[in-house]
Amino acid sequence: MPIAYLTLELRMEAAQSLKDKRQVLRSVKDRLRSHFNVSVAELDPADLWQRATLGVVSISSSRDYLDGLMHNVEREAVRVANNAGADVTDSYMEFL
Repeated sequence: MPIAYLTLELRMEAAQSLKDKRQVLRSVKDRLRSHFNVSVAELDPADLWQRATLGVVSISSSRDYLDGLMHNVEREAVRVANNAGADVTDSYMEFL
């Protein structure tokens, strides 16, 4: 049974505090969780307030389904992050 793992690197130039960072990340995480029913977590240490790494994971019996799902998740994450004042600087996907 395949597991898809998507890593998203975000940069928030306008963040002036950890509160600003948390607000952006909460927006992205909540949107992805509710819209795609995936697990999302912040991976890097939380003390850097202009950068963040998010991990998104899903499991299914179909690798093709997971591939399409993760591409849609990535596209939505870029859109939501841009609206919240962040940029997705890098992303990569793995299958386990």
